[in-house]
Amino acid sequence: MPQATGRADATRAVVFSPLDGAGRAELVEQRLTDAIVAGVLRDGERLPSESELARRLGVAVVTAREALVALREKGLVQTKRGRDGGSFVTHDRDATSRMIDGRLRALSRIELRDLSLHYAAIAGMAAEVAADRASEDDLTSLVEIDARADLTTAGGARRAVGRFQLEIAAVSQSPRLVHEELRLQAEAGPLLWLCLREQDSRDRSRIARLEVIRAIREVQPEAARRATTEHIASAVEWLIDEKVRLEQASADASVPDRPEGGGP
Repeated sequence: MPQATGRADATRAVVFSPLDGAGRAELVEQRLTDAIVAGVLRDGERLPSESELARRLGVAVVTAREALVALREKGLVQTKRGRDGGSFVTHDRDATSRMIDGRLRALSRIELRDLSLHYAAIAGMAAEVAADRASEDDLTSLVEIDARADLTTAGGARRAVGRFQLEIAAVSQSPRLVHEELRLQAEAGPLLWLCLREQDSRDRSRIARLEVIRAIREVQPEAARRATTEHIASAVEWLIDEKVRLEQASADASVPDRPEGGGP
């Protein structure tokens, strides 16, 4: 079973893997933004050079350069000149929170539900297959991940969800499911699990983990899939409600205050 360092290395490998489709600067920017927000690329970390980044992602050097310019404008990357220079991650939690909120406002409800369907298809299938293939050692590993989960912070809860679901994919013994789980964690995890800002959602995430563990222990593939997909669906429903709240708050802020007395 993969350990924490193995997971981190594998996730980073996915971040710098070739992009699907046309190599637009926006795709490179989004890939790196999500990795920074998720904590895969950490504050102070040096990114590959423009030429190396372009080679790894399968894009033109000018495309990589445009993406880095956009990241600098967002305040996520700082470029230094000289012998020890390069592009370095600068992680500002407040800026990151605003960025994720902005991304949520930009997505439609249809897009959010589509994200739910995609993630649920991958994670649900992994859980279903894992229930058939898990050994006692696999179960012990899943129980330990749950026991070590830090539910006191959103970041801790998100890492617990990510590691647990990656372990489930590994138990399924499908390299394709593992790779796709890693890719979704790097690109969609920060948005999908935004609900973990709230303690109630963190508590529900643990209940979902325990349901999956029980289903795997009792060799109930359908129950394992159902617990996984329902957890993801509830996270997306929270996102849709949060999107409505953010849009309402933005609309309220744009309405000028009426003068006292109600006169014209």
